[in-house]
Amino acid sequence: MDIFSNSRASAPTPAPIEPSSIIPGRQSSGLIFGEPKKTTGPPRLGKSAYRDIMSNQDLTETLRYPKGATILDPWGQLFHLHVYSTKHNTHITFTDPKRNPIISSSTGILGFKKAGRHSYDAAYQLAAHVFQKIEDKGLIPKKVEVILRGFGVGREAVTKALLGKEGRYIKDVVVRVTDATRTKFGGTRSKNKRRL
Repeated sequence: MDIFSNSRASAPTPAPIEPSSIIPGRQSSGLIFGEPKKTTGPPRLGKSAYRDIMSNQDLTETLRYPKGATILDPWGQLFHLHVYSTKHNTHITFTDPKRNPIISSSTGILGFKKAGRHSYDAAYQLAAHVFQKIEDKGLIPKKVEVILRGFGVGREAVTKALLGKEGRYIKDVVVRVTDATRTKFGGTRSKNKRRL
């Protein structure tokens, strides 16, 4: 007896399945899956027909907005409160919708000198000062976007002042908060980290 021979009887090979019985809409042929059946559908438009349709100005105008509609810009009167918080200082600028500065202030203007400018308390007092100036000038806007930049301690201090009693007129009209912190992609080699 040969050790490599199979003592069991070999299983019968299955008959090939017709492709038309598996996939509806296919014709059976000598190929494994068969040739696809060609179906008739709507005629395709060429480039010239597409240009003719899109060149019709009346059609494109009615698709964009209805006739006689007034287009309103929801962000048209959006004022901006820029908060730039660095490791050593905090700057706050309040601008009009065209980004022209109305109020601009920093912790140094309030009398904080040298190392005192980067403290949490200095940034909190700066935010309270700017909010008070906005109120005194009667510039209570309908919509404000807060733009935060940098990761200094002033970022959290201004946020707390905005949510506290100092920002009572501003916090209710904030519609958007944006983080505009710049990130570095590639560029020149950075300085070595300071070793302490």
